[in-house]
Amino acid sequence: MKILIDIGHPAHVHYFKNIIKIMKANGHEFLVIARDREVIFILLEFYKIKYINRGKGSNSFIGKLVYMLKADLLFLKNTLKFSPDLFLSFSSPYAAQVAFLLGKPHIALNDTEHTDKLHQKITYPFSKTIITPESYSNDLGSKHIKFNNVIESLYLHNNYYTPDESIYDCLGIEKNTKYVIMRFVSWNAHHDFGQKGLDFETKKKLVKMLRVKYKVFISSEGKLENCFEKYQIKIPAHRMHDVLHFASIYIGESGTMASESAILGTPVVYINSLPLMCYLKLEQENGLLKHFSSSDGVLNYIQAIIKQDNIKEETMEKRNQMIKNFIDPVQFMTWFIENYPESVKIMKENPDYQYRFK
Repeated sequence: MKILIDIGHPAHVHYFKNIIKIMKANGHEFLVIARDREVIFILLEFYKIKYINRGKGSNSFIGKLVYMLKADLLFLKNTLKFSPDLFLSFSSPYAAQVAFLLGKPHIALNDTEHTDKLHQKITYPFSKTIITPESYSNDLGSKHIKFNNVIESLYLHNNYYTPDESIYDCLGIEKNTKYVIMRFVSWNAHHDFGQKGLDFETKKKLVKMLRVKYKVFISSEGKLENCFEKYQIKIPAHRMHDVLHFASIYIGESGTMASESAILGTPVVYINSLPLMCYLKLEQENGLLKHFSSSDGVLNYIQAIIKQDNIKEETMEKRNQMIKNFIDPVQFMTWFIENYPESVKIMKENPDYQYRFK
C-alpha cells in the first residue's frame, strides 16, 4: 500500500512516526509532505523520515487562501508521481481536497472540536473517514470513528516512549532538581485568532515567584522578550517530552504540550481563552489539569499548589488511573489503515473491537 501523509505542525511528526515505522517494516510505502514551520524538518530528519517541503504558509486570511491553492497544486503534482492508495493527515484540507479530486480515500484525525466549523467546509466533505478520541464531544456523522485514548498516546504510550533521565544533563542541572517548564505560543494559527493566554505582567510575576523554589525553563513559539531570554530552554527538539515528563509543573498556553504533560503525569496549569478540547476536558476531569481562560487567578492558584510537596506523585497516580482502559492507538491505527475500508465496517458494527489493541 502507498500512503501520503501531510505534516502541518511539529506534533504531527510524533502522531505519525510510529505508524510509519511499523507500516514500513510491513512493506508499505510513504510520501510525506511537510510545512516549513518551527522544528518540523528537524524532527523529520532526526527520525529519518524523508519529506517534501510545501512552504511556510501565511498568517493572514487572504494569504492562507492563496497558500491553499499553491499547496493543493504541489500535492497534486507529487501525488500524480507517487500514486498513493490512501491519504492520511491531522485534518489537512490540502490532503483531503487532492484525495477527493483523484478519487482516493482520505482519513482525517482530529481532537479539536472548535476547528470543526472550518473543517466542515474545507476538509471533512473531502474525507472518507474522521477519527477522533472517544471523549470528542461533537458528532461528525456517518464518517466518524472513535477510539479510547488521546492523540498524544500515538507517541507517549508506554509501548513507544521511555523517559530518559539524561535530560538533566542536557538541561545543565543536577539529577532530580525540581524545575518548571513554561510554554508561550505565537497566536498565529487560524483557530487562535482573537484568543489570548498569559499577559506580560503575569508572566513576569510567575517567573519571579517560581524561581525561588524551582529552576525555570521557557519554551516559546515566537521571540522572547529580553527579560525572559535567560530562561529560554535550549535542547534538541526531540527531547522535549523528557523535559515534560520530569518537570514538577507545566504552565503554558499550548494545548498540545498541556496534554503531553498530563499524559506523562506532570501537573498542568493551562491558560488559553479557547474552550477546552475533549482531551483536555478529560484530563481536567481526572485531576491532571487546571484551566484558566485568562491570567485572572493564575498567580494565586500556582502559589497554592507549589506549597504541596507531593503534587507530582498525586498527579502520576491520577494519570495511571485515567489510562488503565486506554487502547494502544498505534496498533489500532496500523490495523485500521492496513485493513481499510473493511476496518470501517468492523468498527461501525462493533466499536469494542478496538480493545484487541491494548
